[in-house]
Amino acid sequence: MQGDTLLQVEGVSKRFKVRGRTLHAVEHVSFDLEAGKTLGLVGESGSGKSTLGRVVLRLLEADEGRVVFQGQDLAKLSAKELRARRRDMQIIFQNPLASLNTRMTVAAAIEDAMIIQKMGDSAAERRKRTDELLERVGLPLSAGRAFPFELSGGQQQRVGIARALALRPKMVVCDEPISALDVSIQVQIIELLRDLQRELNMAYIFISHNLGVVQLLSDTVMVLYLGEVVEQAQSQKLFEAAQHPYTQTLINSILKVPKTSADKRPLVALPGEMPSPFSPPSGCPYHPRCALATDRCKSEKPLLRKISAGHLAACHYAN
Repeated sequence: MQGDTLLQVEGVSKRFKVRGRTLHAVEHVSFDLEAGKTLGLVGESGSGKSTLGRVVLRLLEADEGRVVFQGQDLAKLSAKELRARRRDMQIIFQNPLASLNTRMTVAAAIEDAMIIQKMGDSAAERRKRTDELLERVGLPLSAGRAFPFELSGGQQQRVGIARALALRPKMVVCDEPISALDVSIQVQIIELLRDLQRELNMAYIFISHNLGVVQLLSDTVMVLYLGEVVEQAQSQKLFEAAQHPYTQTLINSILKVPKTSADKRPLVALPGEMPSPFSPPSGCPYHPRCALATDRCKSEKPLLRKISAGHLAACHYAN
């Protein structure tokens, strides 16, 4: 039911050693996710969104912090226990073709997940479930006999969604699931994800650099910059009253068709480039690109603090 905390992420950090240097991918991230709700993760490429999604699923091990799913600390589960728990936590990848075995038919790929998790009493029952899934994601039954490379990009992504749904998960990490698709197909996939969430009460972590889509799908939005949370709020509040300069610039970079001439406004491009995650700036990580930065921003790191109910921002001058 909605209102039940499904996932708790507490102070999670992930770093990588690359040729003797430390890459700061995710730093001290915390959030809760309720059943049936969507958390949108936004930020530029390299902000740590996908890494965080994989840490949540324990596809990557956290260096610090805890990930608690339905009261279980995932880091404390054995390999056998984790495999069983993965039934409830699935992922939809950005590149659908790369995530599918090109030597398996679509039906076999979907059924394979059920075989691994020992779902279904018989092959006939699993085939029936596969047919139901194909129909649910808008594919003809004949698609089950095809190989992934024989399908269009939109059809491949629908297969990826069907495979994720095969185990009846409680949460799905959607990692840039529409970025590689044509705009017309993106709309179809977005509507499919919304319908499935309403029907199955699944929680989503929706990772994207497309703020327009995130605004449409998300209940809460978290903005990442150099692996750190710079702002977090309910979707409507964030888009109406963003407090961090980075968030404001991201929102102003969204292309919108004005309803009237009075609504026209120029697009604002993100200034400069994101600093290297190998050597994050001192103070506020955004200060080298921020037009409002002061000497305080360069020397003192702002804390992620409460601006209003449910609204957090890491900026000295927020609010």
